[in-house]
Amino acid sequence: MNDYTNYFFTIMVRFFFLLTPFFVLSTFLAMTPELTAAQRRTTAIRVTLAVLVTCFVLYSFGNTLFSLFGITLDSFRIGAGSLLFLSAVHMVHGDDSAPPSEKREAISVVPLAIPITVGPGTTGALLVMGAEVQQNWQIFVGCAALAAAVLCVGALLVGASFIEHLVGKKGITILSKLTGLFVAALAAQIVFTGVRNFLTVK
Repeated sequence: MNDYTNYFFTIMVRFFFLLTPFFVLSTFLAMTPELTAAQRRTTAIRVTLAVLVTCFVLYSFGNTLFSLFGITLDSFRIGAGSLLFLSAVHMVHGDDSAPPSEKREAISVVPLAIPITVGPGTTGALLVMGAEVQQNWQIFVGCAALAAAVLCVGALLVGASFIEHLVGKKGITILSKLTGLFVAALAAQIVFTGVRNFLTVK
């Protein structure tokens, strides 16, 4: 039971930072400045549901997609890790301001859920992590950890107004950049694992 608990929290933390919560929070606040607190909460719930469905589909069907397109897991590790690293660099140096052409009433799924929360790098990482799972208990615990991570991100978005008042915009920006460093390390690990396994096979 202790092994299950350790695995759950380890995977949940990885998923949580993979979803770049503070970058998403910062972008969410930038894109909803004129919404009331109630409207922000409604939008946050919609984003959370969209992210939850998207993540479960990606996490559950990684092996199927790899088999369909004839892609090896290690090849995808290298590609996905590279994209994830670029996303991390953007988080550290990029701009989280809202695109001027977005309609405020239609931002829950696009762009907040996809591609801001679940971007190309996150998509690749979810496919890889889902494909790595072998045992049935790992699949169950992994799905539970993924759901918990998404709900934690959703809780941050629901409390966005309070968090903004508590730490300020600069504080959220700092947290976003720190998250970017963690994601960069995760991306490097994914790439190194793919390269090591590829060279070992060769």
